[in-house]
Amino acid sequence: MFFTPLAVLLAAVILSLWQGAAVVAAETAINDWILRNFSPLFAWAGIGFLALLAAIALSPLGGRIIGGTGATPILSRWRWFAVTLCTTIATGILFWGAAEPLFHLNDPPAMLGLEPGSDAAATFAMSTMFLHWTLTPYAIYTVAGLAFALVYYNRREPFSLSSLFVPLLGQRAHGAAGVAIDILCLFALVAGMAASLGAGVLALAGGIEGLGGFTGGAPLRWTIAGAIVATFILSAALGLQRGITRLSLFNIWLFFAILLFVLIAGPTDRLAGLGIAGAADHVATFLPRSLGVDVDPEWHRQWTIFNWGNWFAWAPVTALFLGRLAVGYTVRAFILFNLLLPSLFGAVWMTIIAGTTVALDQQSGGNLYTVLTSVGPDPLLYRLFDRLGGGLPVLTLLIGAIFISYVTAADSNVSAMSALSTHGISPETPEAPLTIKIVWGATVGLVGTVLVAAGGIDGIRMMSVLGGFPALFVILGAALSLLAMAVRGRHEAAPARS
Repeated sequence: MFFTPLAVLLAAVILSLWQGAAVVAAETAINDWILRNFSPLFAWAGIGFLALLAAIALSPLGGRIIGGTGATPILSRWRWFAVTLCTTIATGILFWGAAEPLFHLNDPPAMLGLEPGSDAAATFAMSTMFLHWTLTPYAIYTVAGLAFALVYYNRREPFSLSSLFVPLLGQRAHGAAGVAIDILCLFALVAGMAASLGAGVLALAGGIEGLGGFTGGAPLRWTIAGAIVATFILSAALGLQRGITRLSLFNIWLFFAILLFVLIAGPTDRLAGLGIAGAADHVATFLPRSLGVDVDPEWHRQWTIFNWGNWFAWAPVTALFLGRLAVGYTVRAFILFNLLLPSLFGAVWMTIIAGTTVALDQQSGGNLYTVLTSVGPDPLLYRLFDRLGGGLPVLTLLIGAIFISYVTAADSNVSAMSALSTHGISPETPEAPLTIKIVWGATVGLVGTVLVAAGGIDGIRMMSVLGGFPALFVILGAALSLLAMAVRGRHEAAPARS
């Protein structure tokens, strides 16, 4: 559980650096095969998870307290929400909240017949952001996290992904297949975190160089990576209460500060209209758009299903951490704090950030889209905030938010990864040894920085996406376990607490 994924990851990195182009080509071919053949399964899984969670919330299982009637919460509701949100969004909501809507605004699916840059395309862009960043992706995390919380706390199963299958298979789940699942999901998460770190290092280096008016090169990138890794290792080492929770609270206030600034400095008069139009279109087209029946199949695969693959790749190991937070609360509260409230935050974020990007791009005749297609998504974020004004203080705030956003996601996942590869983890002894956390944290940092230096980040990113394919079946198993527990729960008395 510790040495095997570490060795496999090292071999994959060496292969990616040695035969980078060939590795990316092979992974792209496999990725395309998965998207062509399994897109319907990804799409229906997301819809099914939402239906399952709604049914569970209304069932007797919804009133069950995670950990039993005498369980005491380890986090207040506000802290629980902060840690959950910051664990699941990382830096993606910052970058893609600004970049993705520009693609949908200026290059909508041909099947819809929308004029690029038009108001109709703007509505489609906002609707798509709601689809990709609210209910469905959080349902993936919630199903896995809730299933683990119940088997870990209520059934006292081990801190392992194989425990998700115990309601279906009994103790047979803890066999060789269960160990293989843990190893595969660890590898997928480390690869995804390394790729995310590499992208974050490039973005931070670009912002610092832009503010300072100099070129830092490799030394600056190594320094940034070292600072990020040291911070999230320290946070993970301090544990949930002293490290992870405090950073998450700081991070969420940074998010609120960014939203407030954009709301004041941006085209506020247009945001409400864009948000309402996008939300209405999202509701009206949710089912056909999720299944890809009203857009071009290639667009659906490369955007919606590709997004689901990324969320699935991170979900299994992240779910272990999310499930650990839930003790002392009901199943309904878990669904509220892991599905509904993060989705609401995502909707508000996209209304303000994506809406501002869309409005400014329309006003400038596609200027921001030109920046995006010519130099990439990282400079776009700085250009957007520069266009809004605020100067050095706001750009410094943005750089700080990027830094802390990655750290708060990484420390939670390093904590879960370390516990997953350690014997003896239980609700009474939830933390892995510091040395394990240091090794995993340093590995993520080293891999991410080396790949950036060698130009191989696309290969490791694709590995993360490919990890979403087996993870899909892991989460489907978790969903079936939840369904089995809900059916059995109909005949059990549930506490009235909520």
